[in-house]
Amino acid sequence: MIFTIKKFNELTTQELYDILQLRSEVFVVEQDCVYQDLDYKDQLAFHILGVLGNQIVAYARIFKSGDYFLKPSIGRIVVKEEFRKFNHGYQLVSKAINFIENNLQESKILISAQSYLTRFYNSLGFIKIGEEYLEDGIPHIKMLRN
Repeated sequence: MIFTIKKFNELTTQELYDILQLRSEVFVVEQDCVYQDLDYKDQLAFHILGVLGNQIVAYARIFKSGDYFLKPSIGRIVVKEEFRKFNHGYQLVSKAINFIENNLQESKILISAQSYLTRFYNSLGFIKIGEEYLEDGIPHIKMLRN
């Protein structure tokens, strides 16, 4: 898999369409969750694309401190269902962490994780902080990586 990181204005129209399609496929259809995905935060984010062949199969948004939370953040972390068994999620989040540490010069990262993925994020150095809460009808937990 080839990972690239781009600012919003560097995305091609096709890349943006593919990103929105993947996010909709997983977060709306697969998870049966109606929510407002287009939140005017894409313009602030760095976008990490995981590409196999000519298909985006992994994706996440990366935010600088203050653009989403007070600390840098990773969100909309998604891997196309049929590719999850290959551990692309670990690669994706690891690349995002490296970008934050090396390019944004930050070490603490705050995420809002779906609760059922706590062990996955623990394995990447994140720990739970606070109580579980509902976000768009799905249980979430804030997690911090120091």
